[in-house]
Amino acid sequence: MDSKEIKIHFVGAGPGAVDLITVRGMELLKQADVIIYAGSLVNPKLLEYAPNALVYNSAKMTLEEVITVMQDSYQSGKQLVRLHTGDPSLYGAVKEQMDILEQCNIAYDSCPGVSACFGAAASLNLEYTLPNVSQSLIITRMAGRTQVPTLESIESFAAHHATMAIYLSTSMIEELCDRLIQGGYTKNTPAAIVYKATWPEEEKYVCTIETLPAVAKENGITKTALILVGDVIHTTKYENSRLYAADFSTAYREAIKRS
Repeated sequence: MDSKEIKIHFVGAGPGAVDLITVRGMELLKQADVIIYAGSLVNPKLLEYAPNALVYNSAKMTLEEVITVMQDSYQSGKQLVRLHTGDPSLYGAVKEQMDILEQCNIAYDSCPGVSACFGAAASLNLEYTLPNVSQSLIITRMAGRTQVPTLESIESFAAHHATMAIYLSTSMIEELCDRLIQGGYTKNTPAAIVYKATWPEEEKYVCTIETLPAVAKENGITKTALILVGDVIHTTKYENSRLYAADFSTAYREAIKRS
């Protein structure tokens, strides 16, 4: 990044662990004069990368207040980082901010981050796309104060029997499980709930769709958790990838012919 070029930088903070921010994101934080961070979700230890920056907690701010800080910082020639949880492109509410910045002729860019579903997969040592089990990952949520389009219902996605990562739905977990089963998953389909993936206080539990509500209740998990569903969570019945098969040719390796 050209340190003389003033922009608003939207940065993904990652799922929680301080060392899971990208190198680019860390460098942008170090150069920041002003930081607006999602205080309800972002690990505050990330702010230690910018000990001299002026910090605002967007959990206590309106959109208008966030934009005002951005405008003032930009006009004053200060580097501002808008620090979002996970990856800003997933449930980040960034588009509305970007549209206003464009209207104000304020330059901005984006730095990706590690989303919670990938932090959770790492914590559980999962591969979401096992051959002959699932080759798709559906990232979705239940409808709450933010509605979900009718064609993106939990039932319609469940009908595919693909792997699902379900955000922002722990408070509605019983309804979620009912709808997953109505959509086509069996009640014994493997499931997992990961509370604060990659944080020091992370909790993770593997169960089934049927037992998921009881597991959440037993462990007092009501929010800040990701729900995973699909056979990839607990199976030994998958095919090895053809990529490394001895009889499979690639652009870099000829297949081994066996006599």
